[in-house]
Formats: sequence, structure tokens, C-alpha cells
Amino acid sequence: MRRQRGRTALGSLAAAVLVTAATACGGPFQDLGPLPPRFSGPPLPADAVVSEMTSVLAAEGITVARQPSEASGRCTERLTGRHAPGTVDSALRSAVERARSEHGWQAGPDLGHGALTLTKGNWTALTALPSEPAQGIESLVIVSLTCVDGGSPTAATTPAPAPTSS
Repeated sequence: MRRQRGRTALGSLAAAVLVTAATACGGPFQDLGPLPPRFSGPPLPADAVVSEMTSVLAAEGITVARQPSEASGRCTERLTGRHAPGTVDSALRSAVERARSEHGWQAGPDLGHGALTLTKGNWTALTALPSEPAQGIESLVIVSLTCVDGGSPTAATTPAPAPTSS
């Protein structure tokens, strides 16, 4: 019985200390005004970003193709291609450095080992270093481009062709 009272008393004391510390250290929130914009300058159109990233990758020997955007109303693009497994890591790293030095892309958020990110204007480019494929198969390269805030994303992307009836 004494043990149970001791635990209850200790728990009450800890709760009182936490409440006192929380109310003593915290004051009313201060309004700091609106958040700064997420990017500076005018929004970049998807066609320009895709063209630039495609040419950067091609300069390093990686041929990619633009995939149709499946997300209507969102700024997303995907470039896919294949490259020799022995040199894909160095080619992707060189392409990232080329994009930074020659085209003004900045280092993006660090997502850990194996992910390379870049940002430019309202766009973020993300690619993962591919794992080792089966022998005789080229490595799959995927570059995902995401728009932060493009105002009118549907105007910035290439429209899908209308289906034709036969």
C-alpha cells in the first residue's frame, strides 16, 4: 500500500513540475507576420525545367524521356531512362553538379544516403541512386520534378493529346 502511495505522490509531483515549467517558460504567441515566399522570382514553366534537366542528363550520357503527367492540376513531371549499371552513380552525381554549376540549380534538402535533390525557382528535382540491377540489365533512372507553387499548373505543363475515336 505504501509503495502505491509513493508512486502516486511521485507522479503528482512530476505532473506539477511539468505544468509549472510549461506555464513559466511559455508566453503568449507572438505574431511574426506572413511567411516568406517559398521561392523567389517568377514561377518556371514545366517545359523549361524538363528541357533543362533532360539536357543536363544527356550531357552525362543519360538519355531520359518525359512521362505523361497523370496528376491533373498538380505540378509534377517524371523523366525516366536507362543507363549502364557500372557508371550510373557517377553519371547522376556529375549531372547534379553540372545542373548546379551551369544552370543555377541549388542543393535541395538532404534526404539521406542514395537520394540527390536540387531546387530551382519553384521546382524540386529528386533522383535516387539506383540499386544494382540483375546482370545484363541497364539501371533504371528516374528523376521526379515537383512544382512548389506554380499559380496555374495546368498552363505550365504540356496538355495530354485528346483521345480520337475511330
